[in-house]
Amino acid sequence: MKKYIIKYKKTLFISLLALSTIYTNVKAQEPVKLGFIPLTDCSPLVMAKELGLFKKYGVNVELSKEASWANVRDKILTGELDGAHCLYSMPFSVYTGVGGKAGSEMKIAMMLNVNGQAITLSNDFCGKVGFKQMNKVTPIVAAKLKAEREVTFAMTFPGGTHDLWLRNWMSIAGLNQRAMKIITIPPPQMVANMKVGNMDGYCVGEPWGGVAVKQGIGFTQVASQDIWKDHPEKALVVNKDFSSKHKADLVKVMKAVMEACKWLDVPANRKKAATIIGKAPYVNAPADVIESRLMGDYNLGCNQGVEVYDNDYMLFHKGGIVNYPRKSHAIWAMAQFVRFGYLKEAPEYKAIADKLILQDLYEEVAASMKIKIPTDDMKPFSLTMDKTVFDPSNPEAYLKVVRK
Repeated sequence: MKKYIIKYKKTLFISLLALSTIYTNVKAQEPVKLGFIPLTDCSPLVMAKELGLFKKYGVNVELSKEASWANVRDKILTGELDGAHCLYSMPFSVYTGVGGKAGSEMKIAMMLNVNGQAITLSNDFCGKVGFKQMNKVTPIVAAKLKAEREVTFAMTFPGGTHDLWLRNWMSIAGLNQRAMKIITIPPPQMVANMKVGNMDGYCVGEPWGGVAVKQGIGFTQVASQDIWKDHPEKALVVNKDFSSKHKADLVKVMKAVMEACKWLDVPANRKKAATIIGKAPYVNAPADVIESRLMGDYNLGCNQGVEVYDNDYMLFHKGGIVNYPRKSHAIWAMAQFVRFGYLKEAPEYKAIADKLILQDLYEEVAASMKIKIPTDDMKPFSLTMDKTVFDPSNPEAYLKVVRK
């Protein structure tokens, strides 16, 4: 009897172990879920999928088209998404309480692109202010404000990149931001909202600036790369637990996305990319509009002709310069939260950047792929239009100048 019980227990233990192994394998085979917003700069994720790069690196990825950045934030935080194509400043906006519950952590694994956003104005301003005519913005906005008592601009997420480019544009133009109404609209809804007169201008990523021009409802007043050449834009942002508990899968995802970024920076590949991402499951926008702005050919609208960007249109790799997640850029973004009144007190800039940026992991992945790691992080820099020097080791000095 005793032998039988021992044998039974042994059999039960082996069975439970087998079931545990099966469960673990099933969990391991679950796809990594990555979200994206319908924008041209979701291309690295889409092309990594379409080119079979995720499969090449041995990871099963499921892409999920999301309706808004708020949805992306919520799903990353709850783990419904393992990661997403995301505004690079969003993790800092959320953590500091500007764009979410303070203390909520999302991690930046790598950057996806620079440049490629724009300020679009409605046709009400056509003929009154031209491309990069910053000195004419305030007079025409003031006139409209006097006539209609309200001027409305839209961005896509509080403390997000489009919010920061819009507010920097306003500051450079000399606009009183407190006199403006600034609203939040998801990127794919910008054009429709301008068409029905819900806003006078907006800042968003392509192709929605180009689409407004194509539909004849607005024009490009300035591209984001005119404000700050090679500015950081989107990042691969991941769930905190996913980054720590599924590091091997994250590394595979990063390698696939990195290769897609390299592929996208080959001009000959951009027509194919535009055709694919323009389809309904992805951006659902005219491929010719996506392609022209991907190639740096900006039809500005309002009879302004075409502006050709040579080496400062949307870039995805640039030998790894683009993909490196810089802590200095995180500190700059948080300084903007203070500058524009989102935060009353300075956050712990460096500590937050250290906490939310997986810089060591990026360097590990880049080294394994023989990609050069930039050495410019934490060095002072300035924007293209606003020449105020920003020293990431002393953001207070910068704020004293820009808040005068």
